[in-house]
Amino acid sequence: MPDYASLEIGLYRFEADHYSVELRYMDSVEEDRSDRGVAHFDKYELRRLSHDAQLYGDKLSDYLFADPQVLKMFERACDLALSKPDEKLRVRLFIDKSARALHDLWWETLTDPRDDFKGSRLSDHRRILFSRYLASKETRPGSDAKRGLRALVVVANPQPHPEKPKLDPIDVAKELARAKKGLAELYRDELVSAAEGPGRVTLNNLIDKLDDGFDIIYLVCHGSLLNDDRGNLLPYLWIDDEDGTAKEVQGLDLVDQLRKLATQPRLIVLASCESAGGVTEDLGGALAALGPRLVEAGIPAVIAMQGKVAIDTAGPFIEAFFQQLRIDGQIEQAMAEGRRVVKARADWWMPVLFTRLRGGQFWYEPGFRMAAGESPFDWDTFLRRLHDRKCTPILGYGLLESVLGTTREIAQRWAETYKYPLEPHNREDLPQVAQYLKIDRQEAIFPYENLGAYLQEHLLQRYGNDFMLDPDTAPEDRFDELLTLVITNRAYNNPDEPYHVLAKLPFEVYITTNPDNVLASILNKKKKPTVLLCPWNRYVEKMRVTYEKTPTVDTPLVYHLFGQLRKPRSLVLSEDDYFDYLIGVTSNKALIPDAVVGKQSQSQLLFLGFQTDAWNFRVLLRSIQKQRVKDDSDDSDEWSYKHIAVQLIPEDDRVINPARARQYLARFLGTPPNKIGIYEGTAQDFIKDLRANWNTKYPSEAI
Repeated sequence: MPDYASLEIGLYRFEADHYSVELRYMDSVEEDRSDRGVAHFDKYELRRLSHDAQLYGDKLSDYLFADPQVLKMFERACDLALSKPDEKLRVRLFIDKSARALHDLWWETLTDPRDDFKGSRLSDHRRILFSRYLASKETRPGSDAKRGLRALVVVANPQPHPEKPKLDPIDVAKELARAKKGLAELYRDELVSAAEGPGRVTLNNLIDKLDDGFDIIYLVCHGSLLNDDRGNLLPYLWIDDEDGTAKEVQGLDLVDQLRKLATQPRLIVLASCESAGGVTEDLGGALAALGPRLVEAGIPAVIAMQGKVAIDTAGPFIEAFFQQLRIDGQIEQAMAEGRRVVKARADWWMPVLFTRLRGGQFWYEPGFRMAAGESPFDWDTFLRRLHDRKCTPILGYGLLESVLGTTREIAQRWAETYKYPLEPHNREDLPQVAQYLKIDRQEAIFPYENLGAYLQEHLLQRYGNDFMLDPDTAPEDRFDELLTLVITNRAYNNPDEPYHVLAKLPFEVYITTNPDNVLASILNKKKKPTVLLCPWNRYVEKMRVTYEKTPTVDTPLVYHLFGQLRKPRSLVLSEDDYFDYLIGVTSNKALIPDAVVGKQSQSQLLFLGFQTDAWNFRVLLRSIQKQRVKDDSDDSDEWSYKHIAVQLIPEDDRVINPARARQYLARFLGTPPNKIGIYEGTAQDFIKDLRANWNTKYPSEAI
């Protein structure tokens, strides 16, 4: 597996057609290097050369690398990366919103500016990978486990409409066969136009399909840039009307529908003409087209076509792309393979990759990542400890994200609704936004009550028609009732549903930072749990119930560190709360049950559902360290367990250098006093592996 270095080239407009060029080189070993320069792009001259992609690419390269500092930095990046035999260089173009007009240019035609490679296509270099990088306000996890990937193939070939433009027919059977060959085991379902069943590929039918949850959407259809009622040039897709005839659907309607999905696709491939922008008069340019809009809406990667690409180019390109993507999950490498297959075609340059994945990894293989020289993870020992009641789970919000959305999404919604005025990067930090609301609304209780109302409304909108709620349920308990019904319903179709698997395992104490009561509700079906709140503030301290029992597997303790929604003043939500929590658990250590303190210091801890690079996770770690019971000897840390944290790969645009971020997290978590091993994947990935290994080792106690 090759290593990857990155060169990000940022373009920022500062006057007329003049732009600032900012370059940053990154890899997993070298210190980051950066430089800057200026560039001027003559669009009229480029348009004059649009009949010849080679001449166009030469001129575009001349413009971009005209500044000696820019050229020197590019050459240095190539030297640093390509001098290592197993390393490749990602060249990632970032166009700032101030320079949106530059999206109209055919960047994929760029030629190599180095003297020894002058005039050769940059995309033909086997070790240089090119993509366009876009930022998104609506960031969601950007990669998934390969074993769970599901692809939907959509082929729209509507019948001619007497009042609409004539569309070339699409060979549905041929495109479907090509997609299935490329996707292979990733293929799960299809939605295609058919003469015997007209009106299948409507927008409503497509969205209904997407509700089933697909990671990859491959859409074959005609597309174009058309003027709307106000004269704006916007992207349209030609799909089925209810009667099977052609209907133009505005791309923004699709974007809006995708935003509302609980689980968005990870990759959308648009094999349609002009889906990345027009090659005619660039009145609206490529930013007005669908590809970039989808990335801005939160889709991690989009492949689109910047012009009237031939089906005979798009088809082989996509087939090769999917075949390579299945091999290693490196989306830019797959893009390079697709381009190689069609490089002899006149429109070879039209497929475009828009991505927000800095690390380029579309899928991953979940599992433990061990350092060089470190022994493989010992599942047998871990399972034996769990069986012997020497393991304690600590649960985080990641267990609920697939149902409730991420805390970053909640923060962003609040920031937009209540006009959060501070730094843009803090708009996705829920503690920061909650802190602002406490002060701005002049009601300290406001964000705490609003969180419960927001989550309940979110559940009602998505699932309110699917379940019958008990009309006698108290208002403060309705959220927990509905959430429990949703999660229990999921468990019927998914034996690896995390809450239900955890409830069946022999844990005596469950420590959770989540605000719901679902775990206790599930445990109640066969066990008799006790639920307690951590006395981190005076409110919780006053209503504290003395707990003198010894928890068992049949009578477990569910201990809420950060409070519950049904008691808003118990929640740890704002920045101040996290600091007060750290002080409170330290000063009130005597009020915390011995069973909890003992489990934190004398058992192997399993952190599930946390973003381990978040500072609130560090607050949690620090509070646990403050509570640990130490022996009289100075080497008690040496005899403590090595704990486990399930960590998603740092992959999206929150992380500047994913490779070095992973190295840092491994060092931070792996060394004393933390001593935490990292399982790379989601909580769902880990639970799946845990259940499979448990059932193999203890078949008589299979879950």
